[in-house]
Amino acid sequence: MIRRILVADRGEVARRVFATCRLVGIETVAVYSDVDSNAPHVTEADYAVHLPGNTPSATYLRTEALIAAAQRAGANALHPGIGVLAEDPEFAEAVSEAGMIWVGAPAATLRTLSVKTEMKKLVAEAQVPVLPTFTDPDSVPGFPVLIKPSTGTGGTGMRVVRDATTLAEAVASTRREVGGDVFCEPYVSNVRHIEVPILADAQGAVVPFGERECSVQRRYQKIVEETPSPAVDPALREELCRAAIVAVRALGYVGTGAVEFLLDADGDFWFLELTPTLQADHAVTECVSGYDMVRLQLLVAEGGSLPMPGPPPIRGHAIEVRISAEDPAYAWLPAAGTLHRFAVPDVAGTFRPLPQPGLRLDAGVADASVIGMHHDPMLAKLIAWAPSRQEAARMLASALARTQLHGVVSNRDLLVRVLRHHSFRAGDVDTGFLDRHPEVFAPLLSSVDAVRLSCLAAALAGAASRRATAPVLGSLPSGWRNVPSGSQTAVYDGPTGPVEVGYRMNRHGELAVWWVRAVDPEELDLAGLGQAPVSDDHPPIVVVQAAAERVVLNVQGIRLTVLVHRVGDVSYVDSPEGSVALREISRFPLPAPEAAESSLIAPLPGAVRRVLVVPGQRVRAGELLLTLEAMKLEHPVHAPSAGVVASLPVHPGAEVDTGELLAVLDPE
Repeated sequence: MIRRILVADRGEVARRVFATCRLVGIETVAVYSDVDSNAPHVTEADYAVHLPGNTPSATYLRTEALIAAAQRAGANALHPGIGVLAEDPEFAEAVSEAGMIWVGAPAATLRTLSVKTEMKKLVAEAQVPVLPTFTDPDSVPGFPVLIKPSTGTGGTGMRVVRDATTLAEAVASTRREVGGDVFCEPYVSNVRHIEVPILADAQGAVVPFGERECSVQRRYQKIVEETPSPAVDPALREELCRAAIVAVRALGYVGTGAVEFLLDADGDFWFLELTPTLQADHAVTECVSGYDMVRLQLLVAEGGSLPMPGPPPIRGHAIEVRISAEDPAYAWLPAAGTLHRFAVPDVAGTFRPLPQPGLRLDAGVADASVIGMHHDPMLAKLIAWAPSRQEAARMLASALARTQLHGVVSNRDLLVRVLRHHSFRAGDVDTGFLDRHPEVFAPLLSSVDAVRLSCLAAALAGAASRRATAPVLGSLPSGWRNVPSGSQTAVYDGPTGPVEVGYRMNRHGELAVWWVRAVDPEELDLAGLGQAPVSDDHPPIVVVQAAAERVVLNVQGIRLTVLVHRVGDVSYVDSPEGSVALREISRFPLPAPEAAESSLIAPLPGAVRRVLVVPGQRVRAGELLLTLEAMKLEHPVHAPSAGVVASLPVHPGAEVDTGELLAVLDPE
């Protein structure tokens, strides 16, 4: 039996496994990199072992270091988490050879699964529908096709090719990107991504747990998952589960995993792959089934038999969203920094099946967590479980909209808009959902009046904070004079550029005059700021309360509570209308060095992976100059115009911070 287990992962994955281990009486061992020394998963473990370094290859993916850490900590079992280690046959074999229990699929099975073309061949021989596979680009009979790497996970390297003229270059580019072989298969549009979670024990029992709908994706990676699928009726569910069982037995699989399918509008489906891990969306399955999937995974690893005779009944509906530190409006650019506040309202439980419908939060971060550049940008998974799909979607959207998420850009607003979108509510989703509905990329706080009120609340809260720390006359209102004079003003860098906030209050606490107006950046140092505009069409407002972190406004008879959290010169403003970060601009800023003309700067912190040009080289507009690797993704840096590379201060392997100079072009 497992007595003490090391989890070779971090964040919410490690915390999820630890939660079940505490329940069943298994001691836990965490591993951590330099930057993760105070991470939540480290403080929650019974024991923790430091892995010097920060990059995944030096820490969480280093086989010899992980096995040595487990042996030093006295662990007799190792859980690989849900990343690449769970799919690595060499790692599984090394753990077993070290005398520890491997919590995962057998190494021999993982070798078969690691080559997708071989996996598809075995499943096709078992009469499960599979899309045709072409390993030779010249043998592709028609278009469009999808190029996929023969090994690897997470959608890396996948690209669609729509005609023969670009196929050869696309195949070569994918091979360079993934560093290995690729294959092609027909690209089927307007399809759903459906997966069947399964558990198989060493005695030959295979149990499917219904199906999960995973069609809302970005970059071929899931961001919204739910169970059951709105497109699957009982008859189709039986077909999918039967095909999943056949595939599992054809591949000799043991453990927990998911059999993934494509499903079209006619009800036809095709096998994609068997993913040999505890999937990131296992929480929705736990909600509707009532089973602890990690507990079952540990039971199978110990050689035990599954405790259920067949598929458990489905109870209600569960939806999960993945909250990530990334900017959907800018090509999903990952964000790094300090998470100053992360507070989700009305959470009923964490990391384990819920006893009754409600909200569950599986998070790898907390207040003051540092979001680095070396790992996946996902912060947390928020799950809603309710009697019906509509109730679950409404509950989840409301909780997300009221979440305080300060310090890093996130996809929170996009997730809220997806959950509230009429097509999603109708169950009309497929893998092209985000492409067809660009309106979900708009921020929640988008109306002019809502932005104005947020700016006003930030200014009032800032003034209250300063009065609270004033050494003299702290009880007087900010800017109070015996004889009224100038207005109180502040200038913020808002969502669409600099804005000025100004107001004057009368003796009754009413805003006698207030305004919020856009400011030309070149006018920030002019004396005209602070003067009330000639015309003021803002609605009358009474300030009910103005404290450092809470402002209550009465807007035309309707009270509105606005929460303000100030960190340095940034005010994070949350209201029922939405959230916004406002950086206060100093009236007398210190001079900053100007970047050279045509400078290309790093859009995010990362490591330079490839440099494809040299100083003096002439480049075309749009030509790829170099790539940055951050948060497990590669980000290209292209030439904005034709020119000559005048300076190139970076090299492959160099680590750069946001705003650091990458190259300088002399434009033609």
